[in-house]
Amino acid sequence: MFSVFSLIRNGDTKGAIMFILSGCFVVFFCTPIHELSHAWVAYKLGDTTAKNDGRLTFNPIKHIDPIGMVMILLFGFGYAKPVPVNISRLKNPKKDMALVSVAGPASNLVLAFISNFIAYALAYFGGDSSAVSILYSFFFYAAYINIILAAFNILPIPPLDGSKILAAFLPDRTYYKYMMYEKYAMIALLVILVTGILDRVLGVVANALMFFISIIPSLIFG
Repeated sequence: MFSVFSLIRNGDTKGAIMFILSGCFVVFFCTPIHELSHAWVAYKLGDTTAKNDGRLTFNPIKHIDPIGMVMILLFGFGYAKPVPVNISRLKNPKKDMALVSVAGPASNLVLAFISNFIAYALAYFGGDSSAVSILYSFFFYAAYINIILAAFNILPIPPLDGSKILAAFLPDRTYYKYMMYEKYAMIALLVILVTGILDRVLGVVANALMFFISIIPSLIFG
């Protein structure tokens, strides 16, 4: 997996700078879309909690979490302020909550596809100029970070989006038992973050997603 530190260790200072610049784009443009997607789907399904909390907006200030932002800039994955959802206001709580949860990672995949498509187009039409090289790196890392964020969020570990998506496929009794251990799941998540185990898991998922979003641009641009 790429990170600012791995790029610097490999002597790619330019790459590290571009990684941070792409991370800023993700933090201030893509992350608000991720959270807005959660809020918009919840609103359409009958829950106005996020709207009333001012989260139905593109304004990044409403969504950014300082620690999560730094993680994205340095490591390529992190988090924003969770969008409040009142599950009791949803008509079909488990199914609707899964739809609300999947909206965020889905938005990252769409943004990753667009960024990756632009990177392919630049490589195909842009030639060998340094400006094109810089733009290519910017959009490549933007696609990569969005992919990592999608992969991170779909992990079935509370409180990540994947745990709520998983709920739609579990019997109620099993799901409630699963959520009883949410605080322990958070500890487990921190452990695998610190030990680096998560890097390997995210790497596998991210490579699969990157392959998926590269199919169309590779067919068009070769």
